[in-house]
Amino acid sequence: MIDIGSKPVTRRRAVAHARVLLPEHVRERLRAGTVPKGDVLAVAQVAGIMAAKRTPDLVPLTHPLPITSAAIDFEIGARGITVKARVRVTGQTGVEMEALTAASVAALTVYDMCKSVDRGMRIEAVRLTHKAGGKSGEFSQD
Repeated sequence: MIDIGSKPVTRRRAVAHARVLLPEHVRERLRAGTVPKGDVLAVAQVAGIMAAKRTPDLVPLTHPLPITSAAIDFEIGARGITVKARVRVTGQTGVEMEALTAASVAALTVYDMCKSVDRGMRIEAVRLTHKAGGKSGEFSQD
């Protein structure tokens, strides 16, 4: 684990995305709220936020962080769902791993809740799209 004790405390934020490719009939069930396990997006939202908070328990050598904000948003598109995870902290290290973990777990939760409807879903394009704060400054990609 890297020693961050001498690093300054700064405001840091990260945004990560993931995509769950879903057949049209699954997207229709999501929109209609008729997936057997319940409200898919509400459960996936809570799962993503919980995952951000538990990242050090899942990813070795990450620091436990006092996360100040975590949010998960979804966009249902023509091919599936895009998950957007936003995490903030005021601390000595960044929250990129927390945002990536949140997006990944939210996507996994969508898969889990929809698998009784169709197991042919695919999770892809998990990526960091924005990071700000700290020594390395700002990073953005689409």
